[in-house]
Amino acid sequence: MSIEFLSLENIQEIANLYGYWAVFIGIALENTGIPLPGETITIVGGFLAGSGELNYWLVLASAIAGAVLGDNFGYWIGKFGGWQFLQRLGKFFRIEEEKLLEARKQFSKNAPRAVFFGRFITLLRIFAGPMAGIAQMPYQQFLLCNFCGAAVWASIMVTLSFFVGRIVPLPQLVNWVAQFGIFALFLVVAWIVIPLWLESRKPKIS
Repeated sequence: MSIEFLSLENIQEIANLYGYWAVFIGIALENTGIPLPGETITIVGGFLAGSGELNYWLVLASAIAGAVLGDNFGYWIGKFGGWQFLQRLGKFFRIEEEKLLEARKQFSKNAPRAVFFGRFITLLRIFAGPMAGIAQMPYQQFLLCNFCGAAVWASIMVTLSFFVGRIVPLPQLVNWVAQFGIFALFLVVAWIVIPLWLESRKPKIS
């Protein structure tokens, strides 16, 4: 999910103009919770490194730094204002606070995995940081999972686009990565929803 007016051509133009800053700011804003195409900007950065227009290591460092910083902003936004916002949102959609508390509890149990692996999943990459703050995940634990996840994610994205981008057209590569993120989101939703559905199907003991 991203702001639609930023086409791949627009993103390439921005990356060509601003280079490493485009990668750093793009992924930082996305990880803060703003739906910008940070992942696509990172892929374009790796692609430009593969064509010799940018330096591989500087693109990688920019992506890691932006991902870590953005998630940190998202974490503190969630920690100090996210729960109140979620409560107001719940009232608007008539969701009982007990259900919101249960959702926060469930996220808290899986917060380390969500922060680490969330970067590879559409939507979760945007909301993992704020949700970790809302769930009151210990900051030191968050910082470790955040940095490790950012390093692994950025290394895969930049390296993939650096090498594969030489033999596969950029639009196709971006499409493949987007499809993987959506598929991963589908698996996560199924992992959450199916057990809840099975639990609701169990006969209640009176």
